[in-house]
Amino acid sequence: MRQLPVKLPTDTWVNATWEEYLQVANEPTHERAKGYYNNGRMRLEMSPLGNPHSRDHFIVLVAIALFVSIQDIDLDGHDNCTYRKTGYEEAQPDVSFYVGANAEVVSWETTIIDLDTYPAPDLVIEVAYSSLADDKGEKRLLYESLGVQEYWIIDVQKVEIIAFAIANRGSRRIDQSLVLPGLAISLLEEALCLSRQTNHGKVSAWLLSQFQSTTHPINQAPMEQDK
Repeated sequence: MRQLPVKLPTDTWVNATWEEYLQVANEPTHERAKGYYNNGRMRLEMSPLGNPHSRDHFIVLVAIALFVSIQDIDLDGHDNCTYRKTGYEEAQPDVSFYVGANAEVVSWETTIIDLDTYPAPDLVIEVAYSSLADDKGEKRLLYESLGVQEYWIIDVQKVEIIAFAIANRGSRRIDQSLVLPGLAISLLEEALCLSRQTNHGKVSAWLLSQFQSTTHPINQAPMEQDK
């Protein structure tokens, strides 16, 4: 195995073998780093996550949790979880979800989720404050390769959500979630805008009222009309 530079560049993609990636990612100095590996290249993200990033991260978790509760959708959420296809690919998205029939597929005691054993998550979300170009580029290709069904990028600075449906190793823009039917991306963007003006308690209450007034549980059979 060749010797990598003593001070490895971070927050950028670097050519590396799988073994070199694991060696570097497991070093104590990179304990808090997020790691990605794709197509013979690795990326370690060490940029500090500030207040704007963390607030949008929280709101999207709350929004999805409220929505699936009202819609009676099964969901398994993961915060900064590691997904690995040994020797080929690895990702540590900000937020990810298994939805519906996949909600209980990963056992509780699992640490790194082995994608040779488990399916890829249905929905992956990256919160982009300084990493937008990469989230729209190389990471998008990585999630296409992993077989994720849906990928969202939260552009913190523009207060925008760029959502993609993924199929056949390609992706296309969508305005409404396909894995969470009935959830409009524009409504989530409204919540992000509101969070710039008020606290998360009020934003959560607003989201709850919106979901209650505009959605109905998708798993509930329609009521028969009176004869």
